[in-house]
Amino acid sequence: MKIVKVEAIPFAIPYVKPLRFASGEVHTAEHVLVKIHTDDGVVGVGEAPPRPFTYGETQAGIVAVIETIFAPQLIGLTLLDRERAQQRLQRTVGNPAAKSAIDIALWDALGRTLNQPVTALLGGYTDRLRVSHMLGFEEPAKMVAEAERMIETHGIRTFKVKVGRQPYTLDTAVVRTLRERFGNEIELYVDGNRGWSATEALQAMREMSDLGLSFAEELCPADDVLGRRWLVDHLDISFVADESVTTPAEVTREILGGSATALSIKCARTGFTQSQRVHHLAEGLGLEVIMGNQIDGQLGTMCTAAFGAAFSLTSRRAAELSNFLDMSDDLLTDPLEIHDGELVVRQGAGLSVEIDESKLTYYRLDQ
Repeated sequence: MKIVKVEAIPFAIPYVKPLRFASGEVHTAEHVLVKIHTDDGVVGVGEAPPRPFTYGETQAGIVAVIETIFAPQLIGLTLLDRERAQQRLQRTVGNPAAKSAIDIALWDALGRTLNQPVTALLGGYTDRLRVSHMLGFEEPAKMVAEAERMIETHGIRTFKVKVGRQPYTLDTAVVRTLRERFGNEIELYVDGNRGWSATEALQAMREMSDLGLSFAEELCPADDVLGRRWLVDHLDISFVADESVTTPAEVTREILGGSATALSIKCARTGFTQSQRVHHLAEGLGLEVIMGNQIDGQLGTMCTAAFGAAFSLTSRRAAELSNFLDMSDDLLTDPLEIHDGELVVRQGAGLSVEIDESKLTYYRLDQ
């Protein structure tokens, strides 16, 4: 089980339509496929989706840090040296997507070696998750049409609505339109991606107070320390920390400081190992958790599903697992499917996915 090679392969797959939100927009999935090879011939895989407007990582930067910093520190370790691997990765500040893809590939390789599903190695609580779909910035009619399509085609009935625009009434009008169209048939929550000030956020939330929202996520920046605490103190629904909790230490800071009351766990940001630690913190503190989406492809989506299904806490709420539906293609030989509002977690070895090497050759950028 000794690691002998680490690959970081950049690829690009266009989206059918761009996803727009307060901190940017995405037209193409410019991701990095990570492969970890062992001396037994096993290959584990992970997917790193850069979010340059959020974490400062770029596709080229992820490839560079893996090839020049992380790979040399990992080669020679075994798949069971997970704590040693984590210690070496964490010596480098930042680079959450690069670290996470490596960690996920290590778990995938371990599962393949042991012939066990990663979700079972993590906890094995259930084999499926309800799905939440993200609705990005668009005209109200187009957002309603997209929600209708998701309900009719995939049975999805939970929606996260991107907000954070100026003026805030643009977004409150959209959320109200969705509620009026679907009534109580759907669950709604909002995500501001830090687009509003604390005052604007509270005004917007008061305007939507009759719409039965489940959560509000990252409505204003976490570094507006007093404003954020003031906002959270004045809300009557849970405030989800997302971009502000990229490490277990940040989770502790935000929760104990009164800047959030719930968490979004994203495996593309904290891998499986650090996500476990965030989960245990949330469990110990009595926090609700949403399994979030980093605009993942199908590989990243299966990672989120595998982790979310492993624990009782992370499987209670609908997980954000549907953004791959907006990609024009993907790398998996056996594409994921969402039926009746659920995604079933595969029970084969590791992550139970295989990379279509012909597609990888077509979409990769380093040839």
